[in-house]
Amino acid sequence: MTLPYSAFSFARSLAGVRSAGFDRVAWGVTHEKRPLLALEATPTAAAALARQTRDAGLHPVMMFSTVMLEAAGAGGAHRRRVDQAAAAGIRLLLTFGKTAPGQYDAAVAALREVAPHAEQAGVTVLLKQHGGNTATGVDCAKMLRAVNHPAVRMGYDAGNVLDYENHDPLPDIAACVPDIRALCLKDHRNTPKDEDCAPGFGEIDHYKLLLPLRHTGLTLPLVFENIFAPLVPRPTDPAELDELARRARQYMETVLKGIETHG
Repeated sequence: MTLPYSAFSFARSLAGVRSAGFDRVAWGVTHEKRPLLALEATPTAAAALARQTRDAGLHPVMMFSTVMLEAAGAGGAHRRRVDQAAAAGIRLLLTFGKTAPGQYDAAVAALREVAPHAEQAGVTVLLKQHGGNTATGVDCAKMLRAVNHPAVRMGYDAGNVLDYENHDPLPDIAACVPDIRALCLKDHRNTPKDEDCAPGFGEIDHYKLLLPLRHTGLTLPLVFENIFAPLVPRPTDPAELDELARRARQYMETVLKGIETHG
């Protein structure tokens, strides 16, 4: 994701992601304190951002809705995001609910409203863990059963399961494998400090996390939402971010190679 580069320009984030060895990217939410793509932006604006992304050598695969599912008008707002994603050639739209429970029916209604529109546009809406109604994979799977539409699936975020709920993501992910279409990669530490971090720096065993997914037969994007080391200050030099992105990629490639070799 360009999310870790939010303090810098979108162009610099793309250059950094590419230099770290990636050829695909997910769009972050803001860059230099400005929305990357406003909710009110036209599909034409989204297509222009996609051209900029591809010109930088990266294929855009995912974007955020930036709209909480329980918010008023969430269904219509998600429809606008679907139109932007489709114009950009992005097939995955990431969304989630508020961190506090409540308004469950409103969240389900928003997903039901956007689902047929997303299917027609060739976009899959991914529900990820974010506390509240979307606290765990099991909670998200329950919501998906209520929506009951193939265009709404899950983007699993193990770091948020451990962070928000202090819940072990390993049995949780195993319980919802059929619903998962992507992973938002971040790790988490409770000790010595409660803090999110890059995969491999936290308390989650990514070999165990990914093993249940190895025989799905699906191509599942693994999108790095967090590339930072715990306990130390975050870099202010974008070149240091590039190195963190490269290290995160190399770690996950090592994990995947081991899992593939294991069979």
